[in-house]
Amino acid sequence: MLRLVLTFFIIFPVISVTNAATVKIMPLGSHDGEFCARDRALILEDPDGSRLLYDAGQTVAGAGDPRLGKIDAILVSHMHGDHVGSQHIKSVNQGTCAKPNTEIDALPNTLTVDIAIAKKAKIITGSEMPKFFANKLKKLGGDPKDSQLVRFGASIKLGGVTITTVPATHSNGIAGGMIGGNLGGLLEEAGLTAYAGPPTGYVLTFSNGLVVYLSGDTGITAEQETVVAKHYKAKLVVMNIGDTYTNGPSEAAFVLNELIKPISVIPSHANEAATQNGKVAENTRTAAFIEASRVAVYLPLSGRTMEFDAGGRCVKGC
Repeated sequence: MLRLVLTFFIIFPVISVTNAATVKIMPLGSHDGEFCARDRALILEDPDGSRLLYDAGQTVAGAGDPRLGKIDAILVSHMHGDHVGSQHIKSVNQGTCAKPNTEIDALPNTLTVDIAIAKKAKIITGSEMPKFFANKLKKLGGDPKDSQLVRFGASIKLGGVTITTVPATHSNGIAGGMIGGNLGGLLEEAGLTAYAGPPTGYVLTFSNGLVVYLSGDTGITAEQETVVAKHYKAKLVVMNIGDTYTNGPSEAAFVLNELIKPISVIPSHANEAATQNGKVAENTRTAAFIEASRVAVYLPLSGRTMEFDAGGRCVKGC
């Protein structure tokens, strides 16, 4: 007589600690708890502790801003003063959300270089920008090798973060005031800027698997679908929405809804006092963008950290 023996196995799901970890994103704007006209800067922190500053702009209160903490690398989308930091606030909450007081002149060094020197951070950029930053670092006693290049289609690794650049449609001139000296004066007198190569966006792949697209100043590009969506499969987007200089609200919403189709988006570069008491203000570009977008929109309220999982979902600080 044959005896049928049934053996039951209980299978427990294997949970990856890395995939369960989150990417932390903290905006550094001009006014605490608000999304204001000049706000650009974001700190993105990998689960391994690597911290990237994206477009320091004009709302970081100098290299000694206590909100900065440890910075391992700075990403610059392009050389315009409101991104690289031609001037900046002295301290938070000065002036108004619509017109913050950016009274501190950072030229010819730029705020980006000042922070890199103080934090011993790398500056990672594409195009011809690395040569400019290397020269600045050298003149200030830093290591010119800390200005590192990553071109379209290539990548560089910093801690757990893989960084690549992607095309943006914008301009990228270096103002004479950033160059200084006789050449800088001649450029200013002629109303010209020095060419720094094409502007860039960034795609960041974090150690938990999250892929983030940082648009930089751009309009609609074919690469947003072919490269950002199809190749890198970005799940979180930081999208500039301010119009005139970049995509407007409807164009930015089209990029998200039809081309990239991410899970979440953080608007940037609104060029307006987008919030009042932390809530989106009516009849603003930001309100129009939120209305037109079919993905989850999270406002970059200054000083408030959001955390995103591998799938691009905001799981804390939302």
